[in-house]
Amino acid sequence: MSSSSPALGLPSDRRPIVIAGPSGVGKGTLYKLLFERHPGAFALSISHTTRAPRPGEQDGVDYYYVTKEAFQDLRAQDKFVESAQFGSNFYGTSKATIAEQSARGRVVVLDIEMEGVKQVQRSDISARYVFVAPPSPEVLERRLRGRGTESEDSVRQRLEQARVELEFGRSGAFDTVIVNDDLETAYGELDRWVYGAGGSSSSSEPAVAPESSS
Repeated sequence: MSSSSPALGLPSDRRPIVIAGPSGVGKGTLYKLLFERHPGAFALSISHTTRAPRPGEQDGVDYYYVTKEAFQDLRAQDKFVESAQFGSNFYGTSKATIAEQSARGRVVVLDIEMEGVKQVQRSDISARYVFVAPPSPEVLERRLRGRGTESEDSVRQRLEQARVELEFGRSGAFDTVIVNDDLETAYGELDRWVYGAGGSSSSSEPAVAPESSS
């Protein structure tokens, strides 16, 4: 259990937390620990997608699954704070999803890619930004290869994308950068940042006003 704050306590700064970093860096493991050790305080933003559900996935739990027509309609209405296309499918984070979770008294966590981070930063949503980095590119490569699920081409593509993302992470676009070398040490840094000195201002107001639909 973290000693920096009560398990059920909310951070004083309740703006959404945007977490980013290259594939394989362990950012998902870190924020899942945050959720486990502070139950009820956080909620992961659920994205909309046009891809079909995979076996075991559930609508409203893993993603909101919508048609391309519905997605384009939502985007045309400026319902997304960020959206992107990967292959033939679209993904996006709706403003209403963030607002609804904030209204329930939870701090929303957004796990998004580099271009999505840039879009959120250009939006009217006030958020905090944390970048998770590997100890070195070599360590990241070992982690990616250690998964045993990636083809050689996929590993190379992810490493090339990681180089671009690491440059962005060092650009000053984030409030803090956490190097995930030792998991518990990195988690401690994340917990202290979330509950302590993270962010330049404190606010308990929702990031955006709730909307009628997501």
